[in-house]
Amino acid sequence: MTQNSVHTFSTITPENTQALLIIEQACHVHPWSEKTFNSCIGGRYFGEYLTVDNVVVGFYVGEHVAGESTLMDICVAPEYQGKGYGKVLLLQFFQQCQQLATETIFLEVRAKNISAQMLYINQGFTEISRRTGYYPSNSGFGYEDAIVMSKKL
Repeated sequence: MTQNSVHTFSTITPENTQALLIIEQACHVHPWSEKTFNSCIGGRYFGEYLTVDNVVVGFYVGEHVAGESTLMDICVAPEYQGKGYGKVLLLQFFQQCQQLATETIFLEVRAKNISAQMLYINQGFTEISRRTGYYPSNSGFGYEDAIVMSKKL
């Protein structure tokens, strides 16, 4: 991320899910379907996408229920990964959570996704549980654990 780049956040709507699904599919071996993505718009769900110099680079989707928020999905397009945009999206997610009067945030992350785990740990999340064999393996054989993390606001 350069200092001179202009970045903006916009609310995810059904009109822009097609562009976001391209990022979703590029980031995950087992991506959300269009139906699942669209079911996470409105109501108890909230999300925004990040545009940098008029290019959509990533997004997040959260869910808010009874003072708790869950980070359902966060993606940065592969060509923009490693440039700090994941942190920018996560900090924006925190702002939304604060506006919703969230007390605790939860998320799940693949046990093998060390870079995401480090991002979350560096932002104050701690591991509270594991879901054994929760995710289909990226290799196509077997399953891998989900690490459940939380953070108090």
